[in-house]
Amino acid sequence: MRREPVRLAAEVWTARSAAHAARADALTAGHRERRATGRSHPVEDFLYEYYSTRPAVLRRWHPGAGTALAPSAAGPAPHAGRRWYATDDDGAVVLDSEAFLADRGDTVRFVRDLLAATAGRPAFLGCFGLHEWAMVYRQDEHRHPLPLRLGQAGTDAVVEAHPIRCSHFDAFRFFTPAAVGLNRLRPTRATQPDLEQPGCLHATMDLYKWATKLGPAVPGELLLDCFELARDVRELDMRASPYDLRAHGRTPVRIETPEGRAEYAAAQRGFTERGAVLRATLSDWCDRILGRESCSSTSGT
Repeated sequence: MRREPVRLAAEVWTARSAAHAARADALTAGHRERRATGRSHPVEDFLYEYYSTRPAVLRRWHPGAGTALAPSAAGPAPHAGRRWYATDDDGAVVLDSEAFLADRGDTVRFVRDLLAATAGRPAFLGCFGLHEWAMVYRQDEHRHPLPLRLGQAGTDAVVEAHPIRCSHFDAFRFFTPAAVGLNRLRPTRATQPDLEQPGCLHATMDLYKWATKLGPAVPGELLLDCFELARDVRELDMRASPYDLRAHGRTPVRIETPEGRAEYAAAQRGFTERGAVLRATLSDWCDRILGRESCSSTSGT
């Protein structure tokens, strides 16, 4: 049973929209500047490339399902002309959840089930970012045009000296052929809901992907929260990788040493905690979109 939409006065939603745009502009400033001059950054630009995100999409604020935007003196909210939005008899604009579900219902249900399954597992904090090392193992050409911090032989030795237990398919699929057999798991797209666990850096980064898949049905503020977390996780992911990023201002997390592994695990634990909050919030929004009640249905507003 769906609740009546919460109505936001024009001065409230216009302020939230403006604050969101300013926050998004600050987050994407470096990328936009580099793009204008044809430059790129191996760490900071990854989210835009891998998740095919445009700064304009991040800048666009949505109130989320179940929130109506009252008209201002200038007329209805600009959302009125966007896909899946409807305008009521009083001129308030609200997401048409039925129309959204007709087009994206399977996606919402998949995301909800995946988030719940992931949250229900214990976090594994013993991977130490070796997925990135497995992506260059015994390989002359690498995904990123960057030097290897330990050289090829030194990198291969680290892979061979540590057990690899990568549960994330979208990391595992980039393993080199020689590294595939070293992984203790065999994740596939089909087994993703069965293997995903909350300590995985890529599963945490993917919270941003799921927020983008839910699109206008989740608040813009939540989208940016997920983007910021993914950005921070990517920093650790690359600092702990075999690549030498000192020329780009990144000091390495030396996971080949006990001290580096302890540093990695501590940072991973912090990201797991941040991810748990956002995972629960996204899950609650899925319930709201689907017309279900959740234990914290006001999350993320």
